[in-house]
Amino acid sequence: MRSFTYERPATPAAAAAAVAGNPGARFIAGGTNLLDLMKLQIETPAHLVDVNGLGLDRIEPTAEGGLRIGALVRNTDLAADPRVRKDYAVLSRALLAGASGQLRNKATTAGNLLQRTRCPYFYDTAQPCNKRQPGSGCAALDGVSRQLAVIGASEACIATHPGDMAVAMRVLDARVETVDAKGSERAIPIADFHRLPGDRPELDTTLRPGELITAVTLPRPLGGTHVYRKVRDRASYAFALVSVAAVVQRDGTGRAAFGGLAHKPWRVEAAEADLAKGAKRAAAGILAGAKPTPDNAFKLKLAERTLGAALNQARA
Repeated sequence: MRSFTYERPATPAAAAAAVAGNPGARFIAGGTNLLDLMKLQIETPAHLVDVNGLGLDRIEPTAEGGLRIGALVRNTDLAADPRVRKDYAVLSRALLAGASGQLRNKATTAGNLLQRTRCPYFYDTAQPCNKRQPGSGCAALDGVSRQLAVIGASEACIATHPGDMAVAMRVLDARVETVDAKGSERAIPIADFHRLPGDRPELDTTLRPGELITAVTLPRPLGGTHVYRKVRDRASYAFALVSVAAVVQRDGTGRAAFGGLAHKPWRVEAAEADLAKGAKRAAAGILAGAKPTPDNAFKLKLAERTLGAALNQARA
């Protein structure tokens, strides 16, 4: 690990200013992703800005009847919160499907959203990777792509977003609240927060330089039955081959978001009108335009079947 400097600002705006004014700076909270990448020298920040002391660790009701989740709320605490378990059960279930108990105890809400979209070639510094070194190429295109994207990818990158929490946040229509170095605040719809790779795969989100996440807000509860299903190679501590976050109402209508398919949580609202007609019909619209590799073409049928299992579970 390379040497770096360190500070603990007193306010969110000061933290944002510390990073905005230093291109080599990074925020750190739980560090469950960043520290791993620093040890491998994939990330080499010259300065770390510790945000753990900013008081962003509360879960509070909003005036609109939803919940405001502080950026530093740990995954374990969020999954166990009675309000989340009762009204946003898909989020609790997605969190408990991710990582391990030890990591959930450290990982934060903001950090989970900000974990790098990545693949095995991203970790292998002997291989070209446009996400790690822009312009170097993508070894995954002609490599082993079983776990990688089947939709929304580009010639520059076919990595998949590894998280579970963000998939549930996408189906719930969460909003990401931020502050910048001048103290200006904005709220980003979760649908617009993560990026598809295009020709800039090194950019995972639409955050501006130095912009700090302060909270994630959830709208009023949706009601209905909440289901999170995750298909993976191991029973725990593994990224999804395909995951589905679904909220289904009594009349069969609903919404669904997918993990393991794309560079970001994948949801096609226009196709959700077909959920009441069955998984096969809905999946045709959700996966329209997919371009799988020979290694991962099985994901298309797996996504359809996982969606069907989630719908059957909800209706039962």
